[in-house]
Parts: sequence; C-alpha cells; structure tokens
Amino acid sequence: MPVHNRIAEFTDEMTEWRRDLHAHPELSFEEHRTSDKVAQKLTEWGLEVTRGIAGTGLVGTLRNGESTRAIGIRADMDALPMQESNDFPHKSQNANRMHACGHDGHTTMLLGAARYLAETRNFDGTVHFIFQPAEEHGGGGEVMVKEGLFDRFPCDMVFGAHNDPSIPLGQMTAVAGPVCANTDDFWIRVHGRGGHAARPAMALDPVIIGAHIVVALQSLVARRTGALDSAVLSICQFHAGTVSNVIPDEAVLNGTVRTLKAETREMMERLMGEVVTNTARAHGAEATLTYERGYPSVINAPAATERAALAAAKLLGEAKVIRERPPGMGGEDFAYMAQVVPGCFVRIGQADGARGAQPVHTVTYDFNDEILPIGASFWSTLVEQELARTA
Repeated sequence: MPVHNRIAEFTDEMTEWRRDLHAHPELSFEEHRTSDKVAQKLTEWGLEVTRGIAGTGLVGTLRNGESTRAIGIRADMDALPMQESNDFPHKSQNANRMHACGHDGHTTMLLGAARYLAETRNFDGTVHFIFQPAEEHGGGGEVMVKEGLFDRFPCDMVFGAHNDPSIPLGQMTAVAGPVCANTDDFWIRVHGRGGHAARPAMALDPVIIGAHIVVALQSLVARRTGALDSAVLSICQFHAGTVSNVIPDEAVLNGTVRTLKAETREMMERLMGEVVTNTARAHGAEATLTYERGYPSVINAPAATERAALAAAKLLGEAKVIRERPPGMGGEDFAYMAQVVPGCFVRIGQADGARGAQPVHTVTYDFNDEILPIGASFWSTLVEQELARTA
C-alpha cells in the first residue's frame, strides 16, 4: 500500500495510540483524557496548541515559511454509549462506552499527519489540526464554529474524513455535492381518552390513532417526495399503556427524518404536522408534533473536493478514487464547518475481506489499523499539495 516512508516507520506507534484510545473511550463533551493525550503529543512535536474550544476540543497549529495560505483538517474524538462485546486486549475498559464509529482511528490518523509534517515541514503556510468533541451527540462542530473557530484559525479550505467498512481497503471517496443527510428527530403525542379494554366504544384509543398516523406518514415518502429526491421517515418508538386490559389516555411516538435538500426538509416538517393533526382529528382526538432539527446535510464544495481527489489519486492512484457515489442518509456535524469554509468530507475504505467490514455502531466493530498510515499519508499529501513551496 503506497504510504509515506516516514509514516510507515512509525505505524506501529500509531497503532498503539489508536488502541489506547479505543480502550479508554469517552462520550461527547467528556473527552478529557483523549484531549490531554492529543495535546501532549502535539506539544511534544512543537505545534502551537489551543485548548478549551467547545470544552474538550483543541486545535494544533503548525506554521512553516512565509505564505498566508492556510487549511484546516478535522478529526472527531468522542465515543458512543454502547457496551462493547469484542474480546481483544484493547477492548473498552469503560462500561457502556465504546469507540464503535472509529473516531479513535480518525484522531490517530490526524496525529500521524501532524507528526510527519512537524518533522518534514515540506510545505509553505499554516495547517490547523482540528480535534473536535461531540460529533455523536451535541453537535461539537457547531459549537466550535459558534465559538469562533474560523475567526481564530482562518482557513482557505477545511477537510474531514471517516472510515468506511463498505469500501475496500486502499480506496477513497471524494464526491462533490451532498454526501450526508439532514438529520432531524420528532415526537408525536396522541391525546385520547382511556377506558376499560372490554368497552373500547366508551374510550378514545390513542393506540389505534397512533397506528393510523404511522401508516399515513409513510405516504409522505412514497407519494409526496419526488421520485428523484431522497427522504427517510422512520418511527422507532411507540409507547402507550401499562397493562393489558386498560386503554391508555395517551400514546407517544418518536423517530427520525432524513433528507438531502433544504426544500425537502421544509416540506417534510410541514406535511408531517398536517398529517398528525388531521389524522387525529378524523378520529375525534388531538395530536401534537414536536419537530427538532439536527445536523444539516454535508455539502462538499466542488473546488475543495477536486483538490482532495487529486491528493488521493497521488497517493493511491486515480483508479482507487471514487468520484461518483450516492449520498448516504447518515448525519455528520462536519456540515457546520463546511457551511462556513469551503470543505470536503472524504471516506477511507477499510474493508479487507471479513476484516474491517463490520458496520459502525455495532458492538463488534473495530477500526482497521491497516488504514492508519493511509489516512496519515493522505492528510500529509494534501497539505504538501495545497501548501506547496513555490521556490
């Protein structure tokens, strides 16, 4: 696998860093140990370290030469509230905490690039290494931006990456346009009238009304969303009642909506309100919708995407760079950074047969250490390309 020779020399150390982070996962805005470890290494390598951005977030800055050009590279640090079921030596030591999305690997790849670039300094300009908290929950990316990330650390472009178990090892994506979805949550509260289960005519059953709402909402995707557009509406919780012979007074439904376009997001929120209200009214009841907007869609800027694709092709070969791929319907708060600065979010393949193919957010997932030198080499190649010396 083509990687920078110097990075290959310290790949075993990167593996140790990654596995240490995996064994000590921390939840969103609680990444104190992780932040300390990152800051310690960046300081050892001579970077300027600024801490306390969005709480546990930090930025390592590396300057070289006289150029005013600057780029940012972001990695997320947080883990998920899951109980790991793996049984290898570096499994999680923290109960109900697990790096099930590979953020331990993302952090390590960026650390590897920082070390390499600090040693070689084969660039002219400024690199801001952005270590972000709370991607999984809490929108740490948005918090960093609101706290003045790009005012304090101006960037011409910003880049991020995620491991991808669905892509073969040695391949990467760099796709312009939307690559992740708008991610919204909702709660529906159906107000009925309770009663004895043997006398339903004397009650107003919120379970039946809720069931009608569930079915009616699916028509918004099947019949109100354009055939070439994308939307997902999933109702994942339905709570009502406490005993088998009592019709409850109320039912509560909870779920998520995923869209790619802003206008589709607006349409789904509006139409859901109409369906919930009118379906309940048709049964003589009332229902309310609470719609909470989450992360916006990640939109890769064309110019930044082309630069990322060029760096990937230099490292892996053009045939290994995926430039066209349908967007995913998952969420990613890198979107907030890409709304302010032209950005590109790439995916790095980690599937190597059965190894590295376990989906993220599962209790048996583990980051494939084989891609550590690939990711670090990609970031280094990108910096040397974008901040190339002119003399």
